[in-house]
Amino acid sequence: MALRACGLIIFRRCLIPKVDNNTIEFLLLQASDGIHHWTPPKGHVEPGEDDLETALRETREEAGIEAGQLTIIEGFKRELNYVARNKPKTVIYWLAEVKDYDVEIRLSHEHQAYCWLGLEEACQLAQFKEMKAALQEGHQFLCSTEA
Repeated sequence: MALRACGLIIFRRCLIPKVDNNTIEFLLLQASDGIHHWTPPKGHVEPGEDDLETALRETREEAGIEAGQLTIIEGFKRELNYVARNKPKTVIYWLAEVKDYDVEIRLSHEHQAYCWLGLEEACQLAQFKEMKAALQEGHQFLCSTEA
């Protein structure tokens, strides 16, 4: 059976739109262990939790962002399936916008750095094709709706 994890693809919109209209920035966290990969906050589902509760809890634990500081974007949910440490893994992601552009990020011991990046830079750091695709799909969703 696949390990199940859930997380939020967190973004913010720049206060002053740029000429190229690339105003969306994604939050990525760099893991403290392994290959020091970059991902949005995510983690394993605990007994009694539903998927979205897990995503919100993990975001609070890993980035210090509370549920009340976020707006979950309706209509976007992505499931990634891949192998991690020789085991199948499923990760469910939702899109969430921070209500305060300058929200304070407080990393847990699980991460050593964070950054806000535009789509192209975020995809370069993300490394894994499934994560890149989720970021691209999230960006496209945001650009094509009134989200």
